[in-house]
Amino acid sequence: MKKKTNKVDWENSEFISWNKEPAHATLIPYHDIKSSLGGIREASSYYKSLNGPWKFNWVKKPSMRPLDFYKPEFDDSNWTEIPVPSNWQLHGYGIPIYTNVKYPYSVRKRRIPSIDHNYNPVGSYRTEFLLPENWEGREIFIHFDGVKSAFYIWVNGQKVGYSQGSMTPAEFNLTKYLKKGNNVIAVEVYRWSDGSYLEDQDMWRFSGIYRDVYLFSTPKVHLQDFFVRCKMDDLYKDAKLMVRAKIRNYGENDVKNHKIEVILLDAEKEIIGNTPLMYENFDLNPGTEIVLEMESEIEDPKKWSAETPYLYEILLNLKNSDDEIIEIERCYFGFRVVEIKQRQILINGKSIIFKGVNRHEHDPDHGRAVPLDLMIQDIKILKQNNINAVRTSHYPNDPKFYDLCNKFGIYVLDECNLETHGLRNKIPKSKSKWTNAVVDRMVRMVERDKNHPCIFMWSLGNEAGNGKNFIKMKEAALKIDPTRNIHYEGDYELRESDVFSTMYSTPKQLEKSGQFRWVTTGMWKLVRPGKYKDKPRILCEYAHAMGNSLGGLQKFMDVFEKYPNCVGGFIWDYIDQGLRKISDDGKEFWAYGGDFGDKPNDRNFCINGILMPDRKPNPALYEVKKVYQNIKVHPVELRKGNFRIQNKYNFIKLDVFNISWELTANGRVIQRGKLPRLVVDPEVKQEIEIPFEEPELKPDTEYHLMIKFSLAENTSWAEKGYIIAWDQFKIPFDIPKSQKEVTESLPKIEVDESTYKIIVKGNYFQVTIDKHIGAIISFVFEGKELISSPLIPNFWRAPIDNDIGIAFWISFFWRFKKKWKKSNRNRKVISVETNQQDSNQVQIIIKSKVPYGKSKYTSKYEIFGNGDVIITNSFKPKIDMIRFGMQMAMPKQYNNITWFGRGPHENYLDRKTGAAVGIYSYKVDELIHNYVRPQENANRADVRWVSFLDREGFGLLVTAMGESLLNFSAWPYTMGDLEKAKHVHELPHRDIITINIDHKQRGVGGYVPAFLWLDKEFKLLKNKKYQYSYRLRPVKN
Repeated sequence: MKKKTNKVDWENSEFISWNKEPAHATLIPYHDIKSSLGGIREASSYYKSLNGPWKFNWVKKPSMRPLDFYKPEFDDSNWTEIPVPSNWQLHGYGIPIYTNVKYPYSVRKRRIPSIDHNYNPVGSYRTEFLLPENWEGREIFIHFDGVKSAFYIWVNGQKVGYSQGSMTPAEFNLTKYLKKGNNVIAVEVYRWSDGSYLEDQDMWRFSGIYRDVYLFSTPKVHLQDFFVRCKMDDLYKDAKLMVRAKIRNYGENDVKNHKIEVILLDAEKEIIGNTPLMYENFDLNPGTEIVLEMESEIEDPKKWSAETPYLYEILLNLKNSDDEIIEIERCYFGFRVVEIKQRQILINGKSIIFKGVNRHEHDPDHGRAVPLDLMIQDIKILKQNNINAVRTSHYPNDPKFYDLCNKFGIYVLDECNLETHGLRNKIPKSKSKWTNAVVDRMVRMVERDKNHPCIFMWSLGNEAGNGKNFIKMKEAALKIDPTRNIHYEGDYELRESDVFSTMYSTPKQLEKSGQFRWVTTGMWKLVRPGKYKDKPRILCEYAHAMGNSLGGLQKFMDVFEKYPNCVGGFIWDYIDQGLRKISDDGKEFWAYGGDFGDKPNDRNFCINGILMPDRKPNPALYEVKKVYQNIKVHPVELRKGNFRIQNKYNFIKLDVFNISWELTANGRVIQRGKLPRLVVDPEVKQEIEIPFEEPELKPDTEYHLMIKFSLAENTSWAEKGYIIAWDQFKIPFDIPKSQKEVTESLPKIEVDESTYKIIVKGNYFQVTIDKHIGAIISFVFEGKELISSPLIPNFWRAPIDNDIGIAFWISFFWRFKKKWKKSNRNRKVISVETNQQDSNQVQIIIKSKVPYGKSKYTSKYEIFGNGDVIITNSFKPKIDMIRFGMQMAMPKQYNNITWFGRGPHENYLDRKTGAAVGIYSYKVDELIHNYVRPQENANRADVRWVSFLDREGFGLLVTAMGESLLNFSAWPYTMGDLEKAKHVHELPHRDIITINIDHKQRGVGGYVPAFLWLDKEFKLLKNKKYQYSYRLRPVKN
């Protein structure tokens, strides 16, 4: 009932729908068993898609909308066409808006709820369809899977209904409005509504009919809804299948001796048990409905889990008194139970660690209208990278996505379309005028999705404050579905949430909850152990992957595996929400907030993915795959090849994988082999022996053993041979000591020192040091210049997103972030000392004064007659450093880069678990990573040596000396270019290569959004002396 008010419908929080059908499970009526199998909609003669081109008109504000467009005779010949589903902003109507917390300005914060009537765009849609002849005498419904934000619908000139709540279906009974032959549908969509106040998610703000639209037809006696669930015995072996069916009589006559029967089929379409498995007879008066409960014992069914996603098919046949099928509904079903016991979340009795990600529905070309093939690609990427869970942040997804999660095996935390981040201290709280809206959103999600085995828990929403409305949401959900638990991070009192959930806890904070100590929540509220001691501990958001980030991920997994009550979490997030855009000069780039002239905006805060917008990996994805892998190899006796394999899977044995191994010497494979398939049971460890032989040991050689696990057979998500897990070990052989290099026999050198320069000449080389800047400015070998710009100390990096921190929001603080950048410029040479005791070598010591240095910056150059230059740098800072290294440029022809270190992908001090030690080769354009917002990139850690060569093999070899390994990176542009550019297409390709040779740079962080929160071991600490050495050697061939 609409409450009397002066407000329009789309500004009235207590008016959320009119003439809209009750929520129910996703269903399509079928006419016979053959057509129903597999659930292909198009196989039903009672299904008709309305997807495709619709006539479309867009206006800036409601007063400009065409008022009589819904009339069948309205002339829409001048209107354009728009595809349905789509977001109209991506078809030239208005602009996309990206904000995180801020509400778009049309959604006013002072008068809640109120919408700016001078800027609330309206999209008017029209389409026509022919009513199928075999639908005569039946009920006919129209189904909208998703429309944002609010809409009215007319059919043949008659007003049918109104809906808001943009992430769950809106369904209307059209029967009395339709006629034989051609029918006209008109839909009026408002960009903003009072519902927008409840949809303040961190995402692009799009509008339109963005999910499927279709018609379906039912008999007068219709199976309106059903819920399939199960219980299991104490051994999780035998099950009780339970079906609740709601049947409605839309007709004018009494119904007698009708029957509903349930048929259960296995994956091979073989019928399980009796035919039917169970049934109920019923009578039904006109205009009434009945709910029937049925159950049947199933002996040892195959179980569903993310690892073993076995699906049965359930057919629900509705029959008349003559035993004729009048309707079939169906669904896939997985036998699984979810429980909370001993502070753990159990799936079929097994404690699960949720190795999850948060996933927005996003397509760089279609916005929120994500096509099915992209959903399938997403699911395969999740499986290939050991991700077993998705949180549907922060709204129910397209129904097809859950079907895929059922099929491929992904656990889903299904989240209600409720976020009031910018107003969470005001709404919905306990305010009665929002109760119907928030409860309706919860009910519609649970009703729609209740039959999906992939869903293990319901979430009340995200960042929406707290209050009595959330208790009512929980009560409504449990009334429908008592088989699942409830999650809500905003419940700091732990009244509604069955789990203790927080955002962006650090590993140390997470460990406190494993030890049952006081814990700080995301809103800096302290929670005492007594409140959460009986609840599983989960991180609904953690490891913020914005730009070059996701450092320290392994530390979280260590805690998850150590403490049983810490049951995992969901990385923020899956995809960079960039949109494909063309610049004024015709270059394609990924757009973010502000690139469409949208105000307010939060710039690139939507770029948080482990994948780029086009699903290409960001380097962090490789770290996720390694940290999340479910097989661990533990060393027992490395030299003897004795190891212990741990199967971390909950449900599958390891015999589905092939095991291979390689022994390398300084990165080159010298032995390899395969092991027989191992039948290691789930959650079990087994000792194995790798049969490598001790090779002939050589000085200065490292030996590594790589053990790989690959798919033994093709799967639905990857082909046979795909590597799903690996571990690598350095074998501690007794390496012979290397002979000391003899320098006496090296060619002689000449040293020419003047006021400004030191020039060292050998037979084939010349090195020039500028005494004023204290740096090598020239390195000529066989007449070719190897250096294009001086090799100078470097303390700075082009800021990653986490470096920017609070300056992202308050630019004033940026001035305090640039201290080490100034140190690059303001270093002053205070002494240069040349010492030549032998004719074939010289030592040059340069001391400099560096701002924020507790000691002098000392560089020692040892130049030998063969052209070798050994550089040793030492320094003690008085504030934490960003980087301790050197930078130079080389001519662009030296772009063939080979290194012995971690790779092949980019890795950093706190993000290198997923990078194996080996020899890798890339061109400089392959070495870099084009983050959506340009920033520090391309680093490779634990590097023993790296070469920069031209096509003939001529160039420079850089080798770590002593105990310390190197980091290096190279770019086809300058660091200044990286700092200046806002998008990749703004980066020039210069005729030089920038080379960074570093001892270390600090980690990339990722514990907290856009802040560099680092553990001590990932910092370059103040008051600590740092020293490293490396050798430059000119090489050819």
